[in-house]
Amino acid sequence: MAIRRTRKRPTFSPDDAKAIDNNEIDRRINDFAIRAFRDMADRDYLTARLACRADLIPQFLWSAQQAIEKYLKCILLLNRIRAKHVGHDINEALKLLEKLTFKVELCDRSQTFINHVAAYGEYRYLDVSTFAVGHVLVDLDLAVWELRRYCQVLDVFGKKLIPVEQQMLDIALDELRLSGSNPRYTFRIPGGYLEVILDTPNHLARDALVWHNPCYGVRSRKTVKARDVMQAFNAPLYLFPDMLDELLKYVFIRKQHVESWREYLRVLRSDPSRRP
Repeated sequence: MAIRRTRKRPTFSPDDAKAIDNNEIDRRINDFAIRAFRDMADRDYLTARLACRADLIPQFLWSAQQAIEKYLKCILLLNRIRAKHVGHDINEALKLLEKLTFKVELCDRSQTFINHVAAYGEYRYLDVSTFAVGHVLVDLDLAVWELRRYCQVLDVFGKKLIPVEQQMLDIALDELRLSGSNPRYTFRIPGGYLEVILDTPNHLARDALVWHNPCYGVRSRKTVKARDVMQAFNAPLYLFPDMLDELLKYVFIRKQHVESWREYLRVLRSDPSRRP
């Protein structure tokens, strides 16, 4: 007589089902942070490199601003820091990094570049006068490399992970800890868009990424070609602020800028010698 073996079905409590649902939502939110922010920031970074190489400095600053803004938003979302009010304000995003359970390490050079981009990169319509000075492409590469290291899951806030996820977290933390002493090109984020480009020799964006890049590549580089940039662009309203009221009939200018230009105009009218 054949014995029929029956497999005992696992039982789940409502709390177990809720935990599964919450874990799945967490994974989806992390996926959003990676795809909507980090991957898009990687593309903005490549755009900025191309613009700088082509001597399109205003476009370089704008794309650099977009990249840094999205990297910061990625870090904040992965760590569940509320940032709905940030908008395009890099300075506000930087302030929120203080709420992280770890410190984002940026060297003085990267911090200076990020501050400059925060001050001038957003104004793609010459709302204000802008400028760029120095080896700005190297500045961008270093700032992106240092900031992007944190654009991955580094804290799960005490939640229990499945073994493969725990292993990935442990590896990420070890790699981050060693990144300051190892050659920069060896640091990799598994599945990252830049890493995919590096691993695809015929990728159309590969040249844009590796061209004289001191941080991203497949080998250590002792020297890179770094052009010294010195460009400045006067805002039209700086040159002729008298057109402000007429101009406002046709185009939108932010309220804070309108107030600044009105104050500037008052100063010039009281002291015509200060006109540019």
